[in-house]
Amino acid sequence: MFGYVMGLPAFLAYFILGLVLYGLFAAIYTALTPHKEIQLIRDGNMAAIVAYLGAIIGFGVVLSSAAQNSVSIVDFIIWALIGVLVQILAFFIASATMTRLHERITKGEIAAGVWSAGNSIAIGLLNAACMTY
Repeated sequence: MFGYVMGLPAFLAYFILGLVLYGLFAAIYTALTPHKEIQLIRDGNMAAIVAYLGAIIGFGVVLSSAAQNSVSIVDFIIWALIGVLVQILAFFIASATMTRLHERITKGEIAAGVWSAGNSIAIGLLNAACMTY
């Protein structure tokens, strides 16, 4: 039985670190975007919910790939931080391709939220695929 749980310490280290990195991503993302996601989400703004979930899912795909392909905890952290930067860039790419994106999300325009989410997920998938070295 003990042989089956030998990987438990590594699992716990990667999982707990992954949660910390999720928190770091969320804090950086919400600080850098012009709209206040958390307040908009609390107010029931569906566009903000969709956009934020897209960013979280996009980063989740990246974090998953970083965990699967890393050779150590330090390697995992480095690739996760690169993923944070690329996912932040995804929002600015979405903003550059849709005029007044943050204003539209603030107003609750679902199309703007879906556009932002789609870009975040697409960039996250590409980012994750590029981490498979």
